[in-house]
Amino acid sequence: MGILKNIEWTDTSSNLIVWKYPITKDHVNKGSALTVRESQVVIFVDKGRLADVFLPGYYKLDSNNMPILTKLMSWKYGFETPFKSDIYFVNTKQFTNQKWGTLNPILVRDKDYGAVRIRGFGNYSFRVADAYEFMKNLSGTNTSFETSQITDYLRSFVVSGISDAIGECKIPVLDMAANLQELSDIVEKKVAEDFKGIGLELTKFVFESFSLPEELEKALDKNTSLGMMRGNMDVYTQMETLEAMKEAAKNPGMAGSTMGAGMGFGMGMGMGNMFSANMQQVNNQQVAKQHQCPSCGATLNGTPKFCPECGANLKPTCPKCGTELKANTKFCPECGEKIVK
Repeated sequence: MGILKNIEWTDTSSNLIVWKYPITKDHVNKGSALTVRESQVVIFVDKGRLADVFLPGYYKLDSNNMPILTKLMSWKYGFETPFKSDIYFVNTKQFTNQKWGTLNPILVRDKDYGAVRIRGFGNYSFRVADAYEFMKNLSGTNTSFETSQITDYLRSFVVSGISDAIGECKIPVLDMAANLQELSDIVEKKVAEDFKGIGLELTKFVFESFSLPEELEKALDKNTSLGMMRGNMDVYTQMETLEAMKEAAKNPGMAGSTMGAGMGFGMGMGMGNMFSANMQQVNNQQVAKQHQCPSCGATLNGTPKFCPECGANLKPTCPKCGTELKANTKFCPECGEKIVK
């Protein structure tokens, strides 16, 4: 029977959470020493019952610092008898970059697109905050316990928290990419309590990205393209026409004939519209020149000298001497009479 001189664990792994100290023929006795390094906690287990917990430090084992084992083993006269006990080292460092992803899409009710299925991806970090609770709830008396043995279990907490957070935050699916930090903070607060219940602490949660169904992504891309075209429809139409003309020039057959006919029709329509506009302008000018005969009231076009209805002289004359006057004459050139308009 050997005596354990110094009980310690030099952790060289990256994913080992719990490690059981190998005791074969050795025993713990008064004078045995225990070294617990930073980021470690040691738990003594007697016949499957969790007993004394040791935080980082150096200990000379005796009944004074092992009160629970002293009571369990009924050491009435002090720690004198060698004994065997299961000794577990619990790693309390942070386990970072633990990947998470939604195995199945999360159904979200969006005000713009209705029911939408989205997927999320990211990572999180955790550490053992309460080694006693962690051993009691998850690790038990396994000789070792790795992160891979708990990731699926923790992922269920994460996905549940994400579903609740997205449902409560009311952020539209199109705005989620711009609010990943806000979503991460909400999920971290929700999931933290679940981790705490099994002796863990969620130290970091990151919502890296999310994806929409392929059909919705294609529809959004098409809508974006149409939105860009609406603001420049005239330019787009001209560009399309030029491209069609280039293709028609390369194929002078039926396609070229059809293109030519289309261009001719378009030019004809344009000329017709231009001719109609000119005729309308002429008609408007003619209407503006129409006036009435001062004698009989007949409608006159242009500036005739005599009324075609009553024969009245339409040229302006001096009311005193009858001399014909030019337009805008203020005094008669023959008699000097002032012309009243």
